[in-house]
Amino acid sequence: MSVYKKSSLSFSFRFLNAAMLLVISLVSHAAPKIESWETSSGLRVYFVNVPELPMLDLRLSFAAGSAYDGVKLGVAGMTASMLNKGAAGLNADQLAEKFESVGANYSANVGRDTASISLRTLTLEEQMDTALSTWLKVIEKPEFPEADFERLKKQALIGLQAEKQNPGSIASKAFYANLYPNHPYGQPENGNEDSIDKMTTADLKAFYKQYFVNKNGQIALVGAIDKQQAVNIAEGISKALMGGDRGVGEKAAVIPAVKPLDEAKTVRIAYPSSQAHIYIGQPGNKRGDKDYFPLYLGNHELGGSGFTSRLMKEIRVKRGLSYSVYSYFIPMKEFGPFMLGLQTKLSQTDEAIKVAREVLKTFQNDGPSEENLKASKINISGGFPLRTASNSDILGYIEMIGMYDLPLNYLDTFTQVVNDTTREEVIDAFKRRVNLDKLLTIVVGGEAVATKTDSADSESVETSEKKESTN
Repeated sequence: MSVYKKSSLSFSFRFLNAAMLLVISLVSHAAPKIESWETSSGLRVYFVNVPELPMLDLRLSFAAGSAYDGVKLGVAGMTASMLNKGAAGLNADQLAEKFESVGANYSANVGRDTASISLRTLTLEEQMDTALSTWLKVIEKPEFPEADFERLKKQALIGLQAEKQNPGSIASKAFYANLYPNHPYGQPENGNEDSIDKMTTADLKAFYKQYFVNKNGQIALVGAIDKQQAVNIAEGISKALMGGDRGVGEKAAVIPAVKPLDEAKTVRIAYPSSQAHIYIGQPGNKRGDKDYFPLYLGNHELGGSGFTSRLMKEIRVKRGLSYSVYSYFIPMKEFGPFMLGLQTKLSQTDEAIKVAREVLKTFQNDGPSEENLKASKINISGGFPLRTASNSDILGYIEMIGMYDLPLNYLDTFTQVVNDTTREEVIDAFKRRVNLDKLLTIVVGGEAVATKTDSADSESVETSEKKESTN
């Protein structure tokens, strides 16, 4: 492929992105119309026609995230990472060249709940046909070549070693491990050294065969194609998923329910740093939760609005205890975490934690003022059109709608539900859903100390080891 052709395609995408911004500024925003159906083999389809630009974004998603790893920790991530390393007789370089030759972008991603394979392509006939046919080869006949797998394993092991030198990574893994003991959400998404070292391509093939199937997946298509084209593409994808002896497959098992914390707990992990990384939280909410909007709206003022948040004002502006502090809910298939995070000097650790808890307690009792609630609603509602302005934005939302069984009118009603949420509903949700007597606190930094199990005002001691953060 010539340099000129690559540059032209790159310019085309830059031009299309600029054009998209122009379209956004010239037309009034309306929530996209989402159409949904199933293919003949049971693959759920979600389609949004966006005719303004000659582009198509599609994402094939499965209930196949790290929560489905079982005892082979990291297998979901490794499986997705290996898909484009060889397929249908083409090696990784040849697959990459085919995508690049028509300006298409391939990607794969794995979270705790889901795994997805995405494609962005121009809808010009030659470009789209080449991009789709190559993408379908990856889905239908992945080969998981041994040489590439061994190289990927080495990279993964190096990454795991690097995480041990990153206090933020140590704190995050410790937070999930302690928040979700004996639950799939507590497992590290990228596995551990033992699981990666023992993993084989047979493990990846077995995982792919079980989870990357019609009955366990969905396809989202957003772009300048009509309904019949969408039907044809979806059927082609559904047929590709029947490759080998996979058949239509079955839905993944239900993720176990998340149990609330029995007691407050503080885990302090030694690390030679001048700052402490701190996470405070507990299980929060899940997608489709009736309290989602009151918690989301309330948290906007508490810790989700940057420099205007209450946590930022109290901890950074008034006391200078931290450069950055935030909070958010991460709803998942089951109860995802409510997390409050900050970094501070080691000497200020206890004070920062105390102030953070006090802010949370005050907010839980008093909630936002009517004036601040109104400002949060204006900020969220005013910014919502920009969060659904591009194909990729819409794609992310309809993937979420499908994977979490949300109503198809979710985007139509989003701003209205936000604006209808009352201050009383916010206070009620925070009082019921945030238990101040059972918060988990993770502190990474300083010398080795004991793990503490907290009561509201006192602490008893358990033993702790740094290795908790990496297992």
